[in-house]
Amino acid sequence: MDTAPTRAVSRTPRVAAALAVPSVLLLVLVSAEWQPLLSLDEDIARTTHRWAVAHRDLTQTARVLTDWVWDPWTMRALCTVVVLWLAAQRAWWLALCLAAATLVGSLLQQGLKAAVDRARPVWPDPVDSAHYAAFPSGHAMTAAVVCGLLLWLLRVYAVGVLVWRVGLAVAVVSVVGVGLTRVWLGVHWATDVVGGWILGALVVAVAVAAYERYAPAEAWPGARGRAGARP
Repeated sequence: MDTAPTRAVSRTPRVAAALAVPSVLLLVLVSAEWQPLLSLDEDIARTTHRWAVAHRDLTQTARVLTDWVWDPWTMRALCTVVVLWLAAQRAWWLALCLAAATLVGSLLQQGLKAAVDRARPVWPDPVDSAHYAAFPSGHAMTAAVVCGLLLWLLRVYAVGVLVWRVGLAVAVVSVVGVGLTRVWLGVHWATDVVGGWILGALVVAVAVAAYERYAPAEAWPGARGRAGARP
């Protein structure tokens, strides 16, 4: 006989609330141009730019990674492929959740860039260039959103330990790596990247909380023929 998973009390809303606090705090400090934070950003930027100029081979590698492997459009394309796969599996609610969260993340990112309008670092000898405002880092935020959603999807489908560990490792390397490349290449302040990471995690937490709250029980993979499939 088919069985549906029971709805357990989730900690996701509390996680979202916890992430909202540093997100708002960092946004306020950056918008207010709090001097201690700006000084820290400038110190980090000067040091990393000096290294980037001195190590051209490493800088070129960072450019390839940030422009192709971890580019926001690459991340969105990956998410689109997964959404189409979910749709082919008739997992409509999951497909909608991933698509909507990615879209909301992109809109939030662009809205905050326009609202804060933070200038990017300027160098007499730049090693790379970027357009639009600095805060938050679009690369860092998009990577956090897409990788976070895909990790959640692995948990939803209850993949094996090996697959989970590989997915987690790839996600961590991608999210951390893309943030480091943006600072290394001198196109973002460190707090732009941190802001992107936190805001991306917040978008994922809100999306997961909404899915747990509103998706019907039968929308969860394994709802039929297996009880307690919900992570």
